[in-house]
Amino acid sequence: MIAVDTNILVYAHREDSPWHGAARDWLKATAEGPVPWAIPWPCLHEFLGIATHPRVYRPPTPREAAIDQVEAWLEAPGLVLLGEGEGYWQTLKDAILSGGILGGQVHDARIAALCRHHGVQALCTADRDFSRFPGLTTRNPLVH
Repeated sequence: MIAVDTNILVYAHREDSPWHGAARDWLKATAEGPVPWAIPWPCLHEFLGIATHPRVYRPPTPREAAIDQVEAWLEAPGLVLLGEGEGYWQTLKDAILSGGILGGQVHDARIAALCRHHGVQALCTADRDFSRFPGLTTRNPLVH
């Protein structure tokens, strides 16, 4: 199973993103495909925060439109939502220690730990920062 990071969700949603077309097409094919795929809950939270932020986008995505987008993703067949469960703390602690994580990087450690905790094969992201987490494979679906 693959998981999708926030930046791919934002690019797929925001028509003003230079990666919109590629991200939209890839995410649509993934969401409509027969293979289970995942979104970590923190990525949905972050999507809502970024897409609706008036200092990030001018104009920002209206709150209702961002919520509608999340609901559309939640209806996709095969979607698995990744959240914390029993044993998660040890996985997060390992990600923080093995990645030398401090401060704001804990958010990425949380996503990495959720992916590892749920047995995700690859996190699809355009963010190279995830390479610091041993045991997490990343793939940028926008680059061939």
